[in-house]
Amino acid sequence: MHSWLAPARLAVAVFLAVALCFSGYHAATDATGIVNYFSYFTNLGNLAGMAVLGYGGWAGLTGRLPVPDAVRGAVVLYLAVTGLAYGTTLANYPDLLVIPWVADVVHRAMPLVVLADWLIDPPAQRIRPAVVFSWMAFPLVYLVYTLTRGHAVDWYPYPFLDPARPGGYRRIAGACFLMTVAFLLVGAAVAAVGNALAARRDARQGAVPNGRHAQAGTG
Repeated sequence: MHSWLAPARLAVAVFLAVALCFSGYHAATDATGIVNYFSYFTNLGNLAGMAVLGYGGWAGLTGRLPVPDAVRGAVVLYLAVTGLAYGTTLANYPDLLVIPWVADVVHRAMPLVVLADWLIDPPAQRIRPAVVFSWMAFPLVYLVYTLTRGHAVDWYPYPFLDPARPGGYRRIAGACFLMTVAFLLVGAAVAAVGNALAARRDARQGAVPNGRHAQAGTG
């Protein structure tokens, strides 16, 4: 791993923590509320990104075991889809942009940062298809939570999940199908790129992947 990568990860994690605390404070003191704040997939994904980068940086500086590649890949997937969804759809809803600079950080900057981190430090072992499918667990749990809670409190974090809008649950089903396809395709791409870069690195070094991230290739 590059010597500068660990402190860079820590620096990004600290900056992201500041952005999330700033927006979280505003959510807690306005009509959004802290529970709704933590009901946005964007915020949950960025919290995961902060944790992965923060621990990864600390582990790199102290010689601890690194973050498992399966976990890193999941975060790359979640934030990549967040960025794609924002860029293609959600940016058209101004009501989601409570704090513009934070929105830029969590929707635009962080997807690129974690992707760059994945490319610079690819997985130590091959990411298998079973791992990619396991990455779908969190989005599915989030979907069930969002629809269940939304029905109970009549609040939905994203317009395409609100049954009160035209099309109702039929539109939601279509949107969920498209999002599932997007998650699977992006996940497969994340795994394929990581595997290709890891193979190139190992060939260049004349070595085989060690057991550093063995858990990433299980399944």
